[in-house]
Amino acid sequence: MIKILFICHGNICRSPMAEYILKDMVAKAGRSGQFEIASAAVSREEIGNPVYPPARRELAKHGISCDGHAARQVTLRDYHHYDRIYYMDHSNAQYLARMLPRDSKKIRPLLNRDVADPWYTGDFGTTWEDIAEGCRKIMEEFT
Repeated sequence: MIKILFICHGNICRSPMAEYILKDMVAKAGRSGQFEIASAAVSREEIGNPVYPPARRELAKHGISCDGHAARQVTLRDYHHYDRIYYMDHSNAQYLARMLPRDSKKIRPLLNRDVADPWYTGDFGTTWEDIAEGCRKIMEEFT
């Protein structure tokens, strides 16, 4: 079982988008039973909240549902449970460095650049493209 956790600031935009995009890719590849995929936040600001409506709409445009998601904060237990923890930007990395052990084999950026933050840009399409690119690389890594 390959266990993957995605991290962003509030767990209502980028990290749940990544969670559900990768779950969709894995399902379409017939590999759902080989992966455990989740997401979490570095902050406590949005705990319990669903996916942000524009992010939900972007997922829906691609036929992906995110029903039942509730934002949560990453924990030390997550560090021990997941094989890979992918963060979305440099700010997330800084928070994670204070919250979890430093482990560059396990804790990595999703891309070699920051994933566009639609909370500030309003551009959920670009965020979708960034995240899909990162998820395709994860699929290649674990093939």
